[in-house]
Amino acid sequence: MARSFQTPLPDPVPGESPVNAVPPVIVALVLAIAGIEAALSLGGQGLAGGAQGVGWRLSAIERFAVSPAVLDYALGGEAGLWTRFVTYAFIHGSVMHALFAGALLLALGKFVGEGMGQGRTLLVFFTATVLGAVVFALLVGDRQPLFGAYPGVYGLIGAFTYLLWLRIGATGGNRLQAFRLIGMLLAIQLLFGALFGSNPQWIGDVAGFVAGGAVAVLVAPGGLAALRARLRAR
Repeated sequence: MARSFQTPLPDPVPGESPVNAVPPVIVALVLAIAGIEAALSLGGQGLAGGAQGVGWRLSAIERFAVSPAVLDYALGGEAGLWTRFVTYAFIHGSVMHALFAGALLLALGKFVGEGMGQGRTLLVFFTATVLGAVVFALLVGDRQPLFGAYPGVYGLIGAFTYLLWLRIGATGGNRLQAFRLIGMLLAIQLLFGALFGSNPQWIGDVAGFVAGGAVAVLVAPGGLAALRARLRAR
């Protein structure tokens, strides 16, 4: 059951297992990502699929990723292409790409799931996944594809930020501290962009963050009423 954010979250219980508290829907998402990545990795190493397996990853990106061209065709009447705005989240560029996505998904899914419940957490993830891809396709001017769970993960970061904002406010702290995580991640992205060249996939991530935060404001326990109460208490 989701906890009410009219009162602050209790501190973690010492010795409590973080794994057992992860919502089953988040575990299912991670297992789906892991299973697909295992197949693509085995194929890439020639251990599955024979000669065709080597090209599985590239084929999956071409078949399931989102790009500006995909959005154009989808808006033009190719209704089947809209499924890509969800399926792209399960395709990654490498084992490490998938590993970091899965680790973040487990950690953030645990916290957001505790605060909002499984259904709302899943809603945040998929809303951020879809809207992150749409914004990416609208703003990127080339054929650069978007793939990976990161817009959805950033959506959970947006929800996490909002829940933390409520918790810090309830204890009289500085609410700006709630934005430390997203600030740190964006700083890391800027650093990598300066060192290795910019990748426009960050556009989908930021859009996912905004979408996740917006959904959290609406569906967190208390919804807009809780937000208004917090603002009036200032």
